[in-house]
This record gives sequence, structure tokens and C-alpha cells, in this order.
Amino acid sequence: MEIAFKGEHLLPGHLGQFFTILAFGSALFAAISYYFATTNPTDTSWKRLGRIGTLVNAVSVVGIGACLFYIIINHLFEYYYAWQHSSRALPTHYIISSFWDGQEGSFWLWNFWQAVLSCILLWRAKSWESSVMAVISVSQAILATFLIGVEIFGSRIGSSPFILLREAVDLKIQAPAFAANPELYQNYLTYIKDGNGMNPLLQNYWMVIHPPTLFLGFASMVVPFAYAIAGLWTKRYKDWVLSAIPYALFATMILGTGIIMGAFWAYESLTFGGFWAWDPVENASIIPWLILVAAVHVMIVYKNTGHSYVTTLILVVSSFVLVLYASFLTRSGVLGETSVHAFTDAGMFWHLVFDVVFFLVLGVVMIALRWKDLPKTTKDEETYSREFWMFVGSIFLCLSCFHMVVVTSIPVWNAIFGTKLAPPTDPIKHYNTIQASFAVVVTLLTGFTQFLKYKKTDSSKFFVSTLVYLVIAALIATPIAYFTGANKLNTVFLLIIMGGIYSVLANGKVMIDALKGKLKLVGSAVAHIGFAVMLIGAVISAGTSKVISVNDSDEHYDKDFAKVNNPRENIFLYKNTPIKMGDYTVTYVGDSIAAPDHFFKVDYKRFDATGKIVEEFMLMPNSQANAKMGLISSPDTRHYLFSDLYTHVTMANTITLPDEGGEQAGHNEINDDKKYEAPLTYEVAVGDTIRFREGYLTLGSIGRVDKIQDIELKATDVAIGAKLNIVSNGKQYAAEPIYMIRNNNAFDFSRKVDDAGIKLRFSKVLPQQNKVEITVFQQPESAKPYLVMRAIQFPFVNLLWAGTIIMVIGIILSIFRRNKEIKTV
Repeated sequence: MEIAFKGEHLLPGHLGQFFTILAFGSALFAAISYYFATTNPTDTSWKRLGRIGTLVNAVSVVGIGACLFYIIINHLFEYYYAWQHSSRALPTHYIISSFWDGQEGSFWLWNFWQAVLSCILLWRAKSWESSVMAVISVSQAILATFLIGVEIFGSRIGSSPFILLREAVDLKIQAPAFAANPELYQNYLTYIKDGNGMNPLLQNYWMVIHPPTLFLGFASMVVPFAYAIAGLWTKRYKDWVLSAIPYALFATMILGTGIIMGAFWAYESLTFGGFWAWDPVENASIIPWLILVAAVHVMIVYKNTGHSYVTTLILVVSSFVLVLYASFLTRSGVLGETSVHAFTDAGMFWHLVFDVVFFLVLGVVMIALRWKDLPKTTKDEETYSREFWMFVGSIFLCLSCFHMVVVTSIPVWNAIFGTKLAPPTDPIKHYNTIQASFAVVVTLLTGFTQFLKYKKTDSSKFFVSTLVYLVIAALIATPIAYFTGANKLNTVFLLIIMGGIYSVLANGKVMIDALKGKLKLVGSAVAHIGFAVMLIGAVISAGTSKVISVNDSDEHYDKDFAKVNNPRENIFLYKNTPIKMGDYTVTYVGDSIAAPDHFFKVDYKRFDATGKIVEEFMLMPNSQANAKMGLISSPDTRHYLFSDLYTHVTMANTITLPDEGGEQAGHNEINDDKKYEAPLTYEVAVGDTIRFREGYLTLGSIGRVDKIQDIELKATDVAIGAKLNIVSNGKQYAAEPIYMIRNNNAFDFSRKVDDAGIKLRFSKVLPQQNKVEITVFQQPESAKPYLVMRAIQFPFVNLLWAGTIIMVIGIILSIFRRNKEIKTV
């Protein structure tokens, strides 16, 4: 007998699952139709059917997203995805980002962007439509299978975002009462008050825009791949390159932007102290980007000279296959022990393997079948030609990528060969050392290729120009390295700075020429300048960053703290106690809570030689006490034009939420008293002063009160308040504890001054002495609020972000240029 569960909203889930099946079926239908449209070009009916399939697929993908968003935004926690990734406490923008917090949501995002690109290609592809769309429709169909979540012959295909909580989790095991009482089980939703919520590390505004940008980059990588396969399939070996260049540039720009957004998110939200940690997931995203950058340059070489066609083909195919491999690395669970960013295995390991292998085999087979007919050049390229050195630069990018693939894939090699290879113990040092060598070569190549012409260049003129600019670059780099402190870095990093400056100068020459009418070269020059500035900023900011929170105090941290933090780099701050830290005097002055975030107010002051304050500002790093992950902290940063001051909390004893209101009576008051030292009682008159450890207080006046919190006062009640003025750590506070008599019984209502660490009670009236009795409770020294924090200065980090923006602008200009070159085909 089937159980009728109460309160479930099944319609959006059923509708979403229908759209999922329709998305798969329509994509497959489009792929078949476009296949026959390509093989039978005179029969236009197949193309019309392919377009119908593509449009139905786009509507279906939007329908999937609409159903899933409806489930999440309405907190329908009967659905496992909504329960697992969202909660009622999340603000709207985080509820939106919880949409792609899980595997299913991110696959949908990929599917969505590919559907958008498919619709654009219906309009833009012209004579390439049938062959290109056949390839992309196959990709759409395979992507859709990741969302189906059905079982076939005992094997589950994909993971549906519309699976119900009771289907994903055995509630009878989690709550044995459900097994014993079917009626309770029918009403299980009444016990599901809220969802799990998002990972605290992902609760950042960058996570609202970073994943959509990144997945648009992933999705757009299929377009140049599809053109390459279409060119092989239809034997239009040369034509596809010109048509594919703008799409390759677009994919380069968008994926690169997404990667930098991820770096900025890490810099703004994570606490490893930087923007790039060479995490395997970070590497997985940049690997296909590097290959595509190499592919774009070789595509341009082929377009201009007819050389390097096979290399162009291999790089374009490899770039897309590596996107799929990156997805395998991050989603299969294979990186679970080496990366904090990877998804756990959701049962799609072999599904992901199939995706990679299918397109790899497709590319290899198509190249092999057409190998004899592929355009090849017998004449070697001139050594003093731009295309030769662009080709060399692309090879170095590929070597850089090869190194990252080999090391990042260590868990894969272990799984395949049964080995026990260990990843580098210090990945940052390992990658920095090796990748820096490639960066030196690339920066130099982006510079001196600007002095070369296509096909052939006068060698003597080239050497003179190159040498002059290298000397100027070295002269500029020397004082920059000295004044930024980069002169203390490894030689290879100094060479990157010099190479970057050389690239800026050389490409700047092209910019000057552009003002004379050679506007077609401006896009590549701007992109190269941006890339060089980005590398210079990365080297200087990361290489000369300095921890200023040096712990010279007697405070010692336990072994657990020392396992994950360097005690020498973390200072201890008691609340309202100023500490000298580098050029600043810092004071932990208070807390602010916007659940679930706990913000710590840290006041920074900088004094001149006379003791005058020349700068003061407040940073508010925040933390969450997460039941599963412990203390999760996010930094706050003070941005200057030439540096950033980055601060995050590593430990605190005030992370729990405070008492609501802090004013209680009766037995709760007694329990609260235990949090303080033994109280001290004082008999005081108006104007008298009481001293306590953190300051002093003065009785200002005594008077009747008309209301006590929510208690209605009767005519026979007597209630008086003692207005106290408190001074603690240079700050003033006011408090008014109350004494009340009702029915010959005495009551008092205490007041807390948390910043001063005291609680005050108006405990008795002494009419004969014209005094009152004030009882003072002080927090013990061990309970005094404190935090431990780490602060880092990043010099010239804005060069990194500025270089990224300049590079993106350059790529956009290049896209406009290449679009104009495309003929109507």
C-alpha cells in the first residue's frame, strides 16, 4: 500500500522532471536532424527539424531552471536539493547562489549557457549551422543525462535535482519513531523546519556571479570545438578557422574572467591569505584556458600564413576535452582528499569518464580519418617571423599546462595504476617555481613578437629594437624591484617583472602605431599589456606580502591551534585593550551579529611622531560557528591605491550568540550570575563613585520609573531606577537597574554593560542613610572577550585586478576585429 504523504508539493518536481526528459529528447532529436541535414544538404526539412529540436531544448532547459528555482525560493524542503543547499535564513541573493551550490544546479547552469549559445548559432552560423549544431546538440544531450537521475538495468544515470528528501534519505533510519508510527511518517514534513543551508565559505556576493561566468566560459568552449569537428566532417578544412576565431576569443575572455572572479572570491572570502593557492580545482579551471589561449594564437598564425594547421586542430580539440576532464576531476570525487573545493562522488564517476572519452575519441577519430587530406606545409617558417615565435609561445603555454595536468592528476594516476604517489607537500612553492619559468618566456615572447612581421623580418632591425627595449625594461624594473621589496625575491620572479615591463613597452609601441591608423592591431596589444600587468601585480603582491600581526606577547596558543595556524603570525586582542601592530594600533571594540554571521569590530589607528591620529578606520572580519566545519572566518580588507590591508579572525571566545535582551529576573538571573565573579556590594549616595577593574561608575540620580520592560505597573507598585554613568576603557555608557516593590515583595532588574564586562543590580534602598545599595558583578579575566587575528599587507595587488580588466578589454577589441573579417559563408 502506497503511503500518502501530507504537505508535499509534487507538481513542480514532476514538471521539472518532465522538462529534464524533454531536454534530453529534444537535444537528441536536434542532433539526429542536424546529422541528416549535414549529410543531405539539399533536403532543407532536416534543418528545420533541427531548429525545432534546438528551440524546444532551450525552452526545456529554462523550464528545468524555473521549476528548481520555484522549489528553492519557496523553501520546499520535501525536495532533497532545496533541503541540502538552502535555508530560510539565507538572504535572497544567497538563495539564488544556492541554485548552483550543488552538482545538479551547476550542470543545469552549463546546460543553460550551451542552450543560449545554440540559439545564437541558429542566427549566426549560416552555412555552418547543420554540422556545428549537430556536434553541440550531442553535447547538450549528454549534459542533459547528468540531470535525468533514472535507473536503467540497475545503474543510475545522472542525478535529478527533483528527487524527494524521503527518497534520498532513509527517514525511518534517521528517525526511528517514523518506522514505529506510520502516521508520524506521513506527516514527516511537519518536522522539517529548515534546510541545511549553504556552505559558509560560499556565502559571498562573488559566488552569485562567479559560477555563472565560469560556466558560460565552459559552455562556450564547445563552439570552436564544434567548428573544428564540422570542418573535418564536411572537408572544409580551412574555412572553419576564420569562423571559429571570434568564438574562441569569446571563450578565452569569459573563462579567464570567471577564473579571476574565483581568485577575487578567494582573496575576499577565504583565509589562506592570497588569491591563488594552486588548489587542484583552481588548476583544473585554468588548464583548458591556457590551451585555448595557445590555440587562439596558433589559429591566427594559420589564418595569416597557412602554417600549423594540424597544431591548431589538436589544440582546439584538446581545449574542449580538457574542460570535460576538469569537470571529471572536480565532480568525480577523485580529488576529495587533495582539494577543499571538489565535489564528493555523487555516483557519476563512470558517467563523467564517458563524457570525456566520447569527445576525445570523436576528435581523434575525425582527425585520423581526414589525416591524409589535412592541409600541411612543406616549407619551414622563417625564424625571424612573428608566426614562428607565436607558435613557440603556444608550445610553452602547452608545456605549462602539461605540468599542471600531470601533477594535478596524481590521484587519477594512483587510481589507474594502483600507485601511491603523493602530491607536492608544498604545492604553492612547487607550482610557483616551475610555472614562473614558463611565465618568464611567455612575457618575453608577448613583447618581442611585436617587433616581428608576419612571414619575414629584417633580423638586424629586429635585434636593435629588441635590445633597446630590453635595456629600458631592465632600467625600469630595477628601481621598481627595489622600492617594492621584490629585489629580495628569487631571480626568476625578478625576470617576470622585467619581462612584464618589456611586454608593456613593446605592446605600448603598437598602441602608439594604432594612433597612426593601424587600429586592427590594438586589441592584441591591449590584451598583452593587461596580461603583463596582471603577472607583475601577482608577483609583487604575493611575493612581497607581509604578515604584520606578529605575536610578540606572552600569549600562547594550544596545539590544535598551532596545527592549522602559525602562532607567530596571530595576535591576541582583549576587548577594549589597544595593541601595537606594525604601523597601526588596533583595538577589538565590539561585536555585531547578523545571523549567522558574527562580525568583530576592530579599530585601526595610525599615529604620527607627535602622537596625533593621522588615520583611523574600522575593519569588520566575520565568522560563523558551523556545526560541521567549526569556525569559518571571512576576512575584511582595507583597500588603498597601492596596497591592501587584509584581516581575518582565527579564534574568538565571543562567537556564540548573546542572550536575547540580557535582562532577566528570577531563577534565570541566578543562573546568569554564575558567569561572573563573586559580586561586590556598595552603599552609595547620588554623586558617589564605584571603581571596578575596567573603569568606574557614578550614581547620577534616583527616580521613579513608569514601566519595566513588558510589566504593567499597578497603582500600589513602587519602582525606582538608579541612573548610572559608566566609564570604561575611555568610553562612556549609561545603565539604569531598577528596584521594585510589589505586595511587600522586593524585585530588582539588572542591567548589563557587556563592553565594560559588568552587570549591575539595584539591590536595596537605605532610606535612613539616604543611600542605595548597588551590587556589581564583574566578568572574570578568563571570560573577558578576546579574539585572535591575522593581518597581511598586499602591496600593489590592484595591478593584478587592473591587468585583468585591461586584458578583457583587449580581447573584446580583438573579437570585434575578427568578426569584421568573417565573410558571409
